Amino acid sequence: MPSIAINKIALHGHTVIEEIEAGVVLSGPEVKSVKAGRINLKGSYITIDGNSETWLMNAHISAYKPAAAIQTNYDPTRRRKLILHKKEIDYLRGKEKEKGLTMLPISVYTRGSLIKLKLGLVKGKSQKDKREVIRRRDTDRELRRRLRQK
Repeated sequence: MPSIAINKIALHGHTVIEEIEAGVVLSGPEVKSVKAGRINLKGSYITIDGNSETWLMNAHISAYKPAAAIQTNYDPTRRRKLILHKKEIDYLRGKEKEKGLTMLPISVYTRGSLIKLKLGLVKGKSQKDKREVIRRRDTDRELRRRLRQK
Protein backbone atom coordinates (compact mmCIF):
# COMPACT_ATOMS: atom_id res chain seq x y z
CA MET A 1 0.00 0.00 0.00
CA PRO A 2 1.88 3.01 -1.23
CA SER A 3 1.10 6.07 0.85
CA ILE A 4 -0.02 9.12 -1.10
CA ALA A 5 -0.38 11.70 1.68
CA ILE A 6 0.21 11.78 5.45
CA ASN A 7 -1.30 14.30 7.86
CA LYS A 8 1.89 15.09 9.81
CA ILE A 9 0.35 18.04 11.63
CA ALA A 10 -2.41 15.85 13.07
CA LEU A 11 0.12 13.22 14.13
CA HIS A 12 2.29 15.84 15.83
CA GLY A 13 -0.50 17.48 17.81
CA HIS A 14 -2.54 14.40 18.69
CA THR A 15 -2.14 10.91 20.09
CA VAL A 16 -3.74 8.25 17.89
CA ILE A 17 -5.86 5.90 19.99
CA GLU A 18 -7.37 3.80 17.21
CA GLU A 19 -7.12 3.61 13.41
CA ILE A 20 -9.87 2.61 10.97
CA GLU A 21 -9.70 2.17 7.20
CA ALA A 22 -12.38 3.79 5.04
CA GLY A 23 -13.08 4.15 1.34
CA VAL A 24 -13.49 7.59 -0.22
CA VAL A 25 -16.12 8.54 -2.83
CA LEU A 26 -14.38 10.62 -5.51
CA SER A 27 -15.12 11.74 -9.06
CA GLY A 28 -13.00 10.39 -11.93
CA PRO A 29 -10.70 13.41 -12.30
CA GLU A 30 -10.29 13.56 -8.50
CA VAL A 31 -9.07 9.95 -8.48
CA LYS A 32 -6.37 10.77 -11.02
CA SER A 33 -5.39 13.89 -9.10
CA VAL A 34 -5.11 11.97 -5.80
CA LYS A 35 -3.06 9.20 -7.41
CA ALA A 36 -0.73 11.92 -8.71
CA GLY A 37 -0.25 13.02 -5.08
CA ARG A 38 -2.16 16.30 -5.34
CA ILE A 39 -4.05 15.97 -2.04
CA ASN A 40 -3.48 17.91 1.18
CA LEU A 41 -4.98 16.75 4.50
CA LYS A 42 -3.84 19.78 6.51
CA GLY A 43 -6.78 21.16 8.48
CA SER A 44 -9.16 18.40 7.45
CA TYR A 45 -11.44 16.49 9.79
CA ILE A 46 -14.21 13.88 9.78
CA THR A 47 -17.85 14.34 10.78
CA ILE A 48 -20.88 12.10 11.13
CA ASP A 49 -24.22 13.61 10.15
CA GLY A 50 -27.75 12.76 11.29
CA ASN A 51 -28.21 10.18 8.51
CA SER A 52 -25.28 8.09 9.81
CA GLU A 53 -23.02 9.10 6.95
CA THR A 54 -19.36 10.00 7.48
CA TRP A 55 -17.83 12.92 5.62
CA LEU A 56 -14.26 14.07 5.02
CA MET A 57 -14.31 17.83 5.40
CA ASN A 58 -11.80 20.43 4.22
CA ALA A 59 -9.39 18.05 2.43
CA HIS A 60 -7.87 19.88 -0.53
CA ILE A 61 -7.69 17.91 -3.81
CA SER A 62 -6.32 20.01 -6.63
CA ALA A 63 -8.11 20.02 -9.98
CA TYR A 64 -6.80 17.54 -12.54
CA LYS A 65 -5.34 19.71 -15.31
CA PRO A 66 -6.16 17.49 -18.35
CA ALA A 67 -9.84 17.39 -17.25
CA ALA A 68 -10.22 21.17 -16.92
CA ALA A 69 -13.03 21.20 -19.50
CA ILE A 70 -15.04 18.64 -17.52
CA GLN A 71 -14.43 20.20 -14.10
CA THR A 72 -16.15 23.55 -14.37
CA ASN A 73 -16.86 25.28 -11.04
CA TYR A 74 -14.69 22.72 -9.24
CA ASP A 75 -14.46 23.15 -5.44
CA PRO A 76 -11.18 21.57 -4.21
CA THR A 77 -12.26 21.52 -0.54
CA ARG A 78 -15.77 20.11 -0.94
CA ARG A 79 -16.93 17.45 1.50
CA ARG A 80 -16.38 13.86 0.42
CA LYS A 81 -18.30 10.83 1.60
CA LEU A 82 -16.46 8.04 3.41
CA ILE A 83 -17.50 4.42 3.05
CA LEU A 84 -17.70 2.54 6.36
CA HIS A 85 -19.78 -0.30 7.77
CA LYS A 86 -22.83 0.68 9.83
CA LYS A 87 -21.30 -0.87 12.97
CA GLU A 88 -18.12 1.16 12.51
CA ILE A 89 -20.12 4.37 12.12
CA ASP A 90 -22.13 3.65 15.27
CA TYR A 91 -18.91 2.85 17.17
CA LEU A 92 -17.27 6.09 16.01
CA ARG A 93 -20.38 8.11 16.87
CA GLY A 94 -20.25 6.81 20.44
CA LYS A 95 -16.52 7.42 20.77
CA GLU A 96 -16.79 10.92 19.33
CA LYS A 97 -19.13 11.92 22.16
CA GLU A 98 -16.45 11.09 24.74
CA LYS A 99 -14.67 14.15 26.03
CA GLY A 100 -11.44 15.01 24.25
CA LEU A 101 -11.76 12.53 21.37
CA THR A 102 -12.10 13.52 17.73
CA MET A 103 -11.69 11.92 14.30
CA LEU A 104 -8.96 13.07 11.94
CA PRO A 105 -7.60 11.68 8.66
CA ILE A 106 -4.17 10.15 9.20
CA SER A 107 -3.17 9.15 5.68
CA VAL A 108 -4.39 8.44 2.15
CA TYR A 109 -3.09 5.40 0.28
CA THR A 110 -3.99 2.98 -2.49
CA ARG A 111 -5.01 -0.63 -2.11
CA GLY A 112 -5.08 -2.14 -5.57
CA SER A 113 -6.89 0.41 -7.71
CA LEU A 114 -8.90 1.81 -4.78
CA ILE A 115 -8.12 4.91 -2.75
CA LYS A 116 -8.37 4.38 0.99
CA LEU A 117 -8.22 6.76 3.92
CA LYS A 118 -6.88 5.84 7.34
CA LEU A 119 -8.87 7.77 9.90
CA GLY A 120 -7.78 7.97 13.48
CA LEU A 121 -9.62 8.41 16.72
CA VAL A 122 -7.31 10.92 18.39
CA LYS A 123 -6.81 12.81 21.61
CA GLY A 124 -4.96 16.12 21.74
CA LYS A 125 -1.43 16.28 23.17
CA SER A 126 -0.37 18.84 25.71
CA GLN A 127 2.58 21.16 25.02
CA LYS A 128 4.65 19.14 27.51
CA ASP A 129 4.04 15.92 25.57
CA LYS A 130 5.03 17.58 22.28
CA ARG A 131 8.29 18.86 23.77
CA GLU A 132 9.06 15.40 25.18
CA VAL A 133 8.63 13.79 21.75
CA ILE A 134 10.92 16.39 20.15
CA ARG A 135 13.54 15.90 22.90
CA ARG A 136 13.46 12.10 22.47
CA ARG A 137 13.80 12.43 18.69
CA ASP A 138 16.80 14.76 19.06
CA THR A 139 18.61 12.45 21.49
CA ASP A 140 18.02 9.45 19.20
CA ARG A 141 19.39 11.42 16.25
CA GLU A 142 22.47 12.45 18.25
CA LEU A 143 23.05 8.84 19.37
CA ARG A 144 22.85 7.56 15.79
CA ARG A 145 25.25 10.30 14.65
CA ARG A 146 27.83 9.33 17.31
CA LEU A 147 27.55 5.64 16.48
CA ARG A 148 28.05 6.39 12.80
CA GLN A 149 31.21 8.40 13.52
CA LYS A 150 32.87 5.61 15.50
